[in-house]
Amino acid sequence: MGEGVTDFKVGDRVGVCPVSLVGMGPGYGYDGGYSSKVSAPAVDLVPIPDGVTYAQAAAGTDAGMTSYHAMFKRGGANPGMKVAVIGIGGLGQIAARAAVVAGIEVYAVDVSPKARELAKEIGVKAVYEDIKELADIAPDLVVDYAGFGTTTAGAIDIVAPGGKVVLVGMGKLESTINTDPLILKAASLLGSVGGDKYDIAEVYKLMASGDISPSITEITFDEIGEGLARLERHEVTGRLVAIM
Repeated sequence: MGEGVTDFKVGDRVGVCPVSLVGMGPGYGYDGGYSSKVSAPAVDLVPIPDGVTYAQAAAGTDAGMTSYHAMFKRGGANPGMKVAVIGIGGLGQIAARAAVVAGIEVYAVDVSPKARELAKEIGVKAVYEDIKELADIAPDLVVDYAGFGTTTAGAIDIVAPGGKVVLVGMGKLESTINTDPLILKAASLLGSVGGDKYDIAEVYKLMASGDISPSITEITFDEIGEGLARLERHEVTGRLVAIM
């Protein structure tokens, strides 16, 4: 415990927000994301509620924070809206479920049959393989957690007039889009990165209530290298969490 810290005590279970209020944290702004020990400013700590496992809490500080921020802060998702989620992976599954719990009409899009099955399990209204299949639905918001270029372009084509497309995924770092619908529908294309400790706290609440229980595969620290290779090969459904 650092001098002057009064909000926490030794033994408290906490998550560390990697997007620090005083600068980027370990794994984001500097090396140390896989360290056995780490120091962090007390202002970046988020209490882990009872009933939330360390594996869930870890996913909440990364996938949970990023996906929640994109959906609710950047996207402004609210009940009464139709929302499409592209990519039901580590991020998309959490955002989609959080939106379902909030009473939002959610449609899921993923090329993976396993991911589409997962989307059905978390209660979305319908699942699709291609975002272009939602042209007749015309979602008010599309959050692209895949970001494979064609996914973003397709989202712009089918989003409702005045709607938003929020890009999170970085599957490909270039995209060719049709500016005609972007202009004539007065749609918005927004980027979203990370989030803050308040996003993590909201995700922890949903985990503690049981409303969100993301698909997690636990690995050891010795398996991190192979875990990253599995992610690159698209062999992981949900999120990998390294447990010491």
